[in-house]
Amino acid sequence: MALNRNHSQNGGVLVNSGESVLRECKNVELSFSDVTCKTDLLKGTKKGTVYLTPYRLLFVSSNTKDCLGSAMFPYYLMKGCSIEQPVFAANYIKGTVSAEPGGGWEGQAHFKMSFPSGGAIELGQHLFKLATNASRAAPAQNGAASFGYPSPGMMNGYGPPPSAPSGYPYPPPPQQNGFYQGPPPAAGNMGYAYPPAAA
Repeated sequence: MALNRNHSQNGGVLVNSGESVLRECKNVELSFSDVTCKTDLLKGTKKGTVYLTPYRLLFVSSNTKDCLGSAMFPYYLMKGCSIEQPVFAANYIKGTVSAEPGGGWEGQAHFKMSFPSGGAIELGQHLFKLATNASRAAPAQNGAASFGYPSPGMMNGYGPPPSAPSGYPYPPPPQQNGFYQGPPPAAGNMGYAYPPAAA
């Protein structure tokens, strides 16, 4: 898990180049327990939005003044995840996550994501499917450039016109004696019969 890498200054989510947000769930409460490395960033309950991408789960805090702005959970660092459905409380997803090298903390921690507004089962099932698929491919690196959601360029058919096609891809060969060279002769007899040989 890496801390404070995937949010913008105004509270938006930043995803890596080449990734897309597949599912979003608002009003999620995130808490940590049994943290091996004591840090103030993981204390208390954080409220925010969860995003699923093909390689990671992202949590972005709704409180822009919170010291934990975002937490990134790569699937390959998550273990023992399960969906819990208590009788008198909101459904939640729990598991253990390890620190990513250079991720702003060290060790591992147990996490609990509670969904008071619903969506834990759908998000959890999608999470398990993505984690299974991601384990078959190499993990995406977090060092790539990040970007926010791009503005829609071509909406309802309105947008900038397509660029004009350029000219020929290569310049012509230089002139010789004021004339351009002709094409090279084709191989073979080009369909002409040779005159009969004199005997």
